[in-house]
Amino acid sequence: MPASKKILVSGGAGFVGRHLIDHLLNDDPSAEIWVVDDLSTGQLPTQWELYRVAEVAPGNGVRRFEWEGQAGRGFNFIQANFIAVLAGELGYAPRLDLPELPVFDEAYHLASIVGGRAVIEGQPLLVGVDLAIDSLFFLWAAKLGKVKRILYASSSAAYPVNLQRDEDAIRLDESMIDFDNGVLAPDLTYGWSKLTGEYLARIAVQKHGIPVGVVRPFSGYGEDQDPTYPVPAIALRVAARQNPVRVWGSGLQGRDFVHIDDCARGLIMTCRQVSDASAVNLSSGVLTSFLDVAKLMVRLEGFDAPVTGTDNRPVGVAKRYGGCEQSERLIGWRASIGIEEGMLRVVRHARWRLANGYEPKL
Repeated sequence: MPASKKILVSGGAGFVGRHLIDHLLNDDPSAEIWVVDDLSTGQLPTQWELYRVAEVAPGNGVRRFEWEGQAGRGFNFIQANFIAVLAGELGYAPRLDLPELPVFDEAYHLASIVGGRAVIEGQPLLVGVDLAIDSLFFLWAAKLGKVKRILYASSSAAYPVNLQRDEDAIRLDESMIDFDNGVLAPDLTYGWSKLTGEYLARIAVQKHGIPVGVVRPFSGYGEDQDPTYPVPAIALRVAARQNPVRVWGSGLQGRDFVHIDDCARGLIMTCRQVSDASAVNLSSGVLTSFLDVAKLMVRLEGFDAPVTGTDNRPVGVAKRYGGCEQSERLIGWRASIGIEEGMLRVVRHARWRLANGYEPKL
């Protein structure tokens, strides 16, 4: 029998990570998955809202979590700062009291400073820590030979902001980021850190022969996303039947909304099919304003309330949406969950959240 595939998911206790783990286990229940997360923004697995997960083997440094009632379907969990783990293995800092990480068949590098627009604009130096996370990760992978294949999670924030203005916004395609000939002007430190991560991915391929795939997700959303993000925040207000329903800013700012299940599929497909650090958009190709998202949720909830904006919160670029031709051509991926189905799931879960103590906030 072939050995079980070993998979690393950095930042795996966060919103994207927990859905990715579920998809990886659906694809291969025997996979040996390792998660490293310090829970600075992620949640302890026993607190995940959509998955019933139990701790079955507490340990010194490495804990074991499994889906309840599904023996063997789970992952190893290290609660630690990923920078400290990498620096210790590289010899740049004292090793943490942890076993040495194994050699991984696949590594999904998700670890980063996240927190929505308020963090990106309000704490740009904190977001700059992503530069340290990514540089140590790629150095660790190259120097120690610990990874056979990498997925690097970049962002649509890497695209030039001058292409996302209200009056002349265009659909963003992968060629608009050109490291050799282009002018790079991404969205604040978050965008710059992701561009740098993509550049490091190119070096990992060219200088060290490590296969790397890169994804640029657009506005991922889902039922259990942190309610500080716009979509779940609006859903809570709608489920609470606030009147009027308010959104940040004018509400005219538009995004390309992709359900987290489609994002997780795209991560896996890119990791396994792209090797040269080429980037693919995870986008629907459809631009939708936040006002229209809120109006859709009001209709799905089945009540009548006006939707209006408020001007006292950060909103980011005016319009950001992407092309999806390259993702379909390179890996055969297209978004499969339409915005109406996805937002219905979010509104339904918002009702559960209200019943379990969540409070809608502006």
